[in-house]
Amino acid sequence: MLKVLMVTSEAAPFAKTGGLADMVSSLSSSLKARNIDVRIIMPRYYTINRDTFEKLPPALCVPMTYGDEWGAVYKGALPGSETPGGAVPVYFLEHEQLYGRNGIYGYTPDEGFHDNAHRYSFLCRAVFQICRMINWIPDVIHCHDWASALIPYILRKEEYLGEFSGSFSMLTIHNLGYQGIFPLTEAYLVKKHLSAWDIAGLEFDGAFNFLKTGIVFADVITTVSPTYAKEIQTSQYGERLDHLLRSRSNDVYGILNGADYENWSPETDAYISPNNFSVSKMANKKKVKKLLQKEFGLPQDDDIPVFGMVTRLVAQKGLIELCYPTIGSLFNICNDFKLQFIILGSGNKWCEEELRRLTDRLPNLKIWIGYNDRIAHIIEAGSDFFLMPSKYEPCGLNQLYSMRYGTLPIVRNTGGLADSVENYNEETGKGTGFVLNDLTPHSIYNTVGWVLSTWYNKRKDINNMRKQAMRKDFSWTKSADEYIKLYSNLYNRKVFL
Repeated sequence: MLKVLMVTSEAAPFAKTGGLADMVSSLSSSLKARNIDVRIIMPRYYTINRDTFEKLPPALCVPMTYGDEWGAVYKGALPGSETPGGAVPVYFLEHEQLYGRNGIYGYTPDEGFHDNAHRYSFLCRAVFQICRMINWIPDVIHCHDWASALIPYILRKEEYLGEFSGSFSMLTIHNLGYQGIFPLTEAYLVKKHLSAWDIAGLEFDGAFNFLKTGIVFADVITTVSPTYAKEIQTSQYGERLDHLLRSRSNDVYGILNGADYENWSPETDAYISPNNFSVSKMANKKKVKKLLQKEFGLPQDDDIPVFGMVTRLVAQKGLIELCYPTIGSLFNICNDFKLQFIILGSGNKWCEEELRRLTDRLPNLKIWIGYNDRIAHIIEAGSDFFLMPSKYEPCGLNQLYSMRYGTLPIVRNTGGLADSVENYNEETGKGTGFVLNDLTPHSIYNTVGWVLSTWYNKRKDINNMRKQAMRKDFSWTKSADEYIKLYSNLYNRKVFL
């Protein structure tokens, strides 16, 4: 049986800031259902309740470059991953000094903890000790984003002669914009005395770069959509690592994330019960729309289209072009057009404050600062359209959820959005959403105008597109099979540096 270890800073439902957590958990569940021995290692943050977990003896000793560091390991199970052979085991690394605080990467989204290099280098080193503790050596160590990206280096440089001599590493880049960049002096956490060769692998632009290290030393690199795999090898999207990624182009693969239809499906969604609906029984979608309008204090009118957003309020998501003071298009969209607009999210302080100001001036704009799972489901299910004007989008999941609920996505032509949404064709009436190419306030405004023209003048096309979108299958079946193929190639020694 193929043995795969997921190493991550996030996994739903235990700790989550974005799509990374959903992907790790969903992929792990899908692999388990396909008879893969998959396990997860992640930190036990302060917010993760350990009361129902099993504490594994003895205490965990992790040899760091400055001396031994001690921690503990708790074993739990991934909810929703149950099979006849059991659920996916999750091993939580506990260290009160490093992880016993509120927040995953920082107290706020804008500022990371000062010791993040220490926190996640400890995770990367502890992984090997945990595997020894449980007497389980993986065939593939699947690392996710920068927080676990030192593992390929440690595997290649330090662990290649012992129990892990037959193990390979895979690094999935969920978002190249987050690289784990720290002062070069922090590189001592990897090796006490750095040679010129070590510096060449760990350093980038005078800093210690976790993700760059992983890109250099991983056996295989994946991203979360085929288009994003190509984009990150260009200067426009490569975040200054494009030259390195181009040098590894034969080892870079793009696999589109799947959607978790166990939790995001109109037929079974508990948050909209008893008004569940399906592609063959759409009447209840109107009822959910009225529930959404009522929830936010909007007139309950089915003829007025509702535009929804569930997003992080950051520049990557197109929020500068949408609502930055004096230049964003959101005010004109809500002021000029007959529509209702609902936004759920949190992020940059300037954006939260500007949205609050706009709601004071626009009665058809409603916001919910923060995150609420019930509200997110009702927005996805009850909206007519879902706006995602991202500057870049490695994969994106909300457009997949939206299509499942017959809520047509409005997306920019980038990354996973380009791979999953078929642009509306006015001549044939076919499509699963609306696509804009340029990210400007003017472009967003005009695209919303195009959508509204279609809504008010070609409602039959809207209804047909809803059915096309709902019939699309973005489940994990295909994506999990593609990962298994890569794992198997590594296991069979078919992929080498």
